[in-house]
Amino acid sequence: MQFEMMFSKIHRATVTDANLNYKGSITIDEELMKRAGLSEFQKVDVVDIDNGERLSTYVIKGPGGKGDICLNGAAARKVQIGDKVIIIAYATVDAKEKENWNPLIVQVDEHNHPRD
Repeated sequence: MQFEMMFSKIHRATVTDANLNYKGSITIDEELMKRAGLSEFQKVDVVDIDNGERLSTYVIKGPGGKGDICLNGAAARKVQIGDKVIIIAYATVDAKEKENWNPLIVQVDEHNHPRD
């Protein structure tokens, strides 16, 4: 049996930009991607804490250290700059792996810099 589990999340990131005139995706600071174990083009869910919107998209790598969190394309209509979001990635694991599963959790400050 297989289980879809949270692999990692970036918790309470601040949306820094929303670019409607792009093909789609979410641009994430490269350093945050590394801490959360995310790969470019990986599928993620984005949950907007401020308005309750929830969407699925894929990751594009942004410059490291700048704290960029930018929703692109149609997703840009679902958020406002300054909104707090949770970015969640998932992994499929078997029953044995599930017993000791520990997702990566990256908490950030108001400038999207890791707290830890």
